[in-house]
Amino acid sequence: MKILIADDSIVSRHLLEATLRKWGYEVVVACDGLEALELMQREDAPNLAILDWMMPGLTGLQVCDRIRKRAREPYTYILLLTSKSQKEDLIEGMDAGADDYITKPFDQHELQVRLRAGTRLVDLQAELLAAREALREQATKDSLTPMWDRSSIFELLCRELSRAEREGTPVGVVMVDLDHFKSVNDNYGHFTGDAVLCESARRLQSTIRQYDAIGRYGGEEFLVMLPGCDEQTSFNLAERMRKHLAQGQMSLNEGAIGVTASFGATVALPGQVWTPESLIRKADEALYLAKRLGRNRVEILPTEPVAPVSVVSQPESEPVAQ
Repeated sequence: MKILIADDSIVSRHLLEATLRKWGYEVVVACDGLEALELMQREDAPNLAILDWMMPGLTGLQVCDRIRKRAREPYTYILLLTSKSQKEDLIEGMDAGADDYITKPFDQHELQVRLRAGTRLVDLQAELLAAREALREQATKDSLTPMWDRSSIFELLCRELSRAEREGTPVGVVMVDLDHFKSVNDNYGHFTGDAVLCESARRLQSTIRQYDAIGRYGGEEFLVMLPGCDEQTSFNLAERMRKHLAQGQMSLNEGAIGVTASFGATVALPGQVWTPESLIRKADEALYLAKRLGRNRVEILPTEPVAPVSVVSQPESEPVAQ
């Protein structure tokens, strides 16, 4: 467990650091309040902090107050180190956001017990954050494949289109449909069909770039979002996905099964006015063109700009005389 100590007294700081290192803590040291605040705002900030009440730059109370106003995660457990012992002073410290306090000169056993309580709280919050992340994953990922679900990939596309419109960059959209997937279910059963979907999703996912996104749009259909890709790049990436999916049969319990897919692509170009629905519709048209032309191929269709809807305000009608 990493712990920050902030104290302007060299003697007190060295004694505290030596004690904490003896107990197995990784110690980060600050000599004043400003340095402590800077260290506590970093991405790798310690989750435990011992702050001296009186320090130059910023007091321990001021550092504590600013950290609490940021409401960062994960939580930082703050223990105030003070020579003050009046009830009013301690209440002031807790009001500033401190979790606990210890008076100078500190008793080692008391400090160890109070840090143990802080460690338990930090560990508990880490477990809660992990559980929350797991729930978020369940709420946004497809239940069968390791992909985004339909609503999540659509939301990602909406966000990416807004960003691309601001920055004047293109966005490629690709619809993917596994060829003759119904025959897999009919001939081998739905469990095998699920296994084929999972392996197909894995192969497609392994082919896209780190900043692309892919989701299961429904059944055996997938939606791929390609930020910054013009028509040629979108076609090339879709072709790469097609080849990787078709390369080598899938080894399943029922034997080896060959799987191919048809790809339909389109691109939202800078300067156009578009909607996510219109792009998906155009990619869908390209997909059905690929199927009509023999399947296991990539077709791309240009987008047709959607005219912006202008709202003309109507003048208020004159009141009718009674």
